[in-house]
Amino acid sequence: AVVNRGVTATVSKMAGADGDDSLYPIAVLIDELRNEDVQLRLNSIKKLSTIALALGVERTRTELLPFLTDTIYDEDEVLLALAEQLGNFTMLVGGPEYIHCLLPPLESLATVEETVVRDKAVESLRKISQEHSPVDLEVHFEPLVKRLASGDWFTSRTSACGLFSVCYPRVSSTVKAEIRQHFRTLCSDDTPMVRRAAASKLGEFAKVLELDYVKSDIISLFTALASDEQDSVRLLAVEACVSIATLLPQEDLETLVMPTLRQAAEDKSWRVRYMVADKFSELQKAVGPEITKNDLVPAFQNLLKDCEAEVRAAAANKVKEFCENLPEDSREQIIMTHILPCVKELVSDTNQHVKSALASVIMGLSTILGKDNTIEHLLPLFLAQLKDECPEVRLNIISNLDCVNEVIGIRQLSQSLLPAIVELAEDAKWRVRLAIIEYMPLLAGQLGVEFFDEKLNTLCMAWLIDHVYAIREAATCNLMKLVKKFGHEWAQNTIVPKVLGMANDPNYLHRMTTLFCINALSEACGQEITTKQMLPVVLKMANDQVANVRFNVAKSLQKIGPVLESLALQTEVKPVLEKLTTDTDMDVKYFAQEALNVLALSPTQHG
Repeated sequence: AVVNRGVTATVSKMAGADGDDSLYPIAVLIDELRNEDVQLRLNSIKKLSTIALALGVERTRTELLPFLTDTIYDEDEVLLALAEQLGNFTMLVGGPEYIHCLLPPLESLATVEETVVRDKAVESLRKISQEHSPVDLEVHFEPLVKRLASGDWFTSRTSACGLFSVCYPRVSSTVKAEIRQHFRTLCSDDTPMVRRAAASKLGEFAKVLELDYVKSDIISLFTALASDEQDSVRLLAVEACVSIATLLPQEDLETLVMPTLRQAAEDKSWRVRYMVADKFSELQKAVGPEITKNDLVPAFQNLLKDCEAEVRAAAANKVKEFCENLPEDSREQIIMTHILPCVKELVSDTNQHVKSALASVIMGLSTILGKDNTIEHLLPLFLAQLKDECPEVRLNIISNLDCVNEVIGIRQLSQSLLPAIVELAEDAKWRVRLAIIEYMPLLAGQLGVEFFDEKLNTLCMAWLIDHVYAIREAATCNLMKLVKKFGHEWAQNTIVPKVLGMANDPNYLHRMTTLFCINALSEACGQEITTKQMLPVVLKMANDQVANVRFNVAKSLQKIGPVLESLALQTEVKPVLEKLTTDTDMDVKYFAQEALNVLALSPTQHG
């Protein structure tokens, strides 16, 4: 607080002596840093660079930074903002040669209790470590890392884990040995949180180490962490496995990595097995084709049959990627013999998340297996999923139809598709109906205009009078996309008459939907259809008894005005809008006048 008053007083004096009013706001900002209101302090922290610029580099180093270091006992959100700001302060303290001045406040922030603040402080420290010269790195930065690594509180030790990899490559071999020793110590720390932090940074640290040390140090740490009593540590070791495997020569993988990976794939904790399933494609690429064939194929089969639904779902999600990455010479044989039998079981899994995960990727197998295999083996599975009682499963199949369309053409599926689409279109949950509407233009493009008109057109029109507004809105947007896909002529014959027919519906909400559709369709349908077919209906609706309909008429005329022929604008639209400006309803008057102004038809402009 003394320093704080000093900074404020200094700024005030400078402002007074030089008659420089621009420094007063800075004094105010610094006052805000000690205000009781958290929001004010937060705002002030976010303007720190302004304060620093006004104070100049020397004062920032000697007054502002010590003040900030002394006051680190604030609300978490203020500390978070401070940790972020300090990462961008290099030039404000005088450039790289003075950058070490930023270390004390960031070191304090790296030890606080709140994880997000510590993480942000570590992120800023990592950032400014790159701007240290190698000498400063050893003199200032590396001692900070050591202090954090041997701190009494677990918070500082967890932060240290994220800093080893950024300083290791640029220090002398003696210091490197010390860093490796500190990292080893943290990997066997008594506190699980510290071991977790070390496990999460193990792969990153391995990447900057010399290969010999990867083999002598990292592998033993990896093995120990992968056998840790806490499953939260073991699962992070799986993540590190990917990085480590990519660093080692192929001949070392079998002896140094695979025993631990096999053990993880069969871990007693489902969370560890889940992590193996989740990282499976990356592991597969890291260990290469031979080990994949011998080891990973059986491991993947087991994960697809796991007793925990979460693990099966994570593995099911990887089916397509796993199959794509199999060695080409034996890909088909492995899929047909080992993977497809498991996939067939998953199609009728008891858990809907598993079935849903599979449905989102299974179509991709058709491009890998080709036409004959798809028709014989995959098609029955797709059809079973299209009939699944879970809407998400059916949706996921429908949303990935393009893969199958490329391989076998849509006709094979269309007869089975139809019941599934109709069911989804009429599902009691409006979000399911919404999702199928969004796929409609894609489906229409794949099924072709004849099939669409015969089977799906009625559905699209029914959505326009759905009781949920979001569905009516999406259905309107869907019509516009369909017109773009199938063309003006189709719109004129198929869609426009049905839309215009709704203008006489007794329900005013449906009459309003007509206007929304006209707004959406006018551009896609073009000038002639809009002027000759749609405009007369809009103008007629200007006499509707419901004010909401009348003001939407004004909004529609404003929207379709630019598409209309100019003669129609002057002779038909303008008189109707002028009449609406004298309406009894305030909103109708307002939107009518707005439309006249926007379309430049207002009486003042056209006397």
